[in-house]
Amino acid sequence: MRVAVCQLNARDDRAANLATARELLDRAAALGADLAVLPEYTDYLGPAAGAPKPETLTGDYAAFFADAARELGMWVLAGSFHEASADGERTHNTAPLFDRSGALVTAYRKIHLYDVEIPGRVSFLESATIAPGAETVVADVDGVRVGFSICYDLRFPELYRRLAVEGGAQVIVVPAAFMAHTGRDHWEVLLRARAIENQCYVVAAGQIGDHDPGRTCFGRSMVIDPWGTVIAQAPDTVGVTVAELDLARLTKIRAELPSLANRRL
Repeated sequence: MRVAVCQLNARDDRAANLATARELLDRAAALGADLAVLPEYTDYLGPAAGAPKPETLTGDYAAFFADAARELGMWVLAGSFHEASADGERTHNTAPLFDRSGALVTAYRKIHLYDVEIPGRVSFLESATIAPGAETVVADVDGVRVGFSICYDLRFPELYRRLAVEGGAQVIVVPAAFMAHTGRDHWEVLLRARAIENQCYVVAAGQIGDHDPGRTCFGRSMVIDPWGTVIAQAPDTVGVTVAELDLARLTKIRAELPSLANRRL
């Protein structure tokens, strides 16, 4: 399987963000990607007052990426967007997956919400506007088991263990908008840890650069193998980075160092 991580600098112009996302998907398809992964909040990162209205999984956002997947004949993990929820007051942060025909296969709603207070650095209460998801999600992508997570989920290893053990995940995707001040020290370390612990490929697509209001994302989208080796990493710019996933290598690693099989808890 060939995967592409699409690194984006979404801002407050939804139409421009979606146009750039489509350009990146076109490039991913031209590079032979079977699966392309876009970052968290692909369509909008800007002031709350200008945010697009929440949509369902049959709305314009989903239709846009369904069309892209069908036209390019490629699996598309369409980052995430604000999905309307039964809560009424809050939305879900939702990552939809489309197959090569453009059909919606599944969607994951972010479980762990970014409620953080770092004096002088960041004050963010995601749970004020986002309702948490409640279900883990694993889907078959061309016969490969792919588990889902979004950004802040990365700090909760129990989610990833459940994806690998109960869901049989071989690959785990991480669309993200990881903050620069934590990303410098934690992004790669956490991604590699999740890959090593669960003996899975980890495919992480991040937002990069400045976004209004006063938010900077780390970028460094990357693909990591089940040994914890970074096999592809994006430079610090908007673009597409591809990598080949060797499932035979995954099987070999799990056989020679059977940590998943040896677990006691």
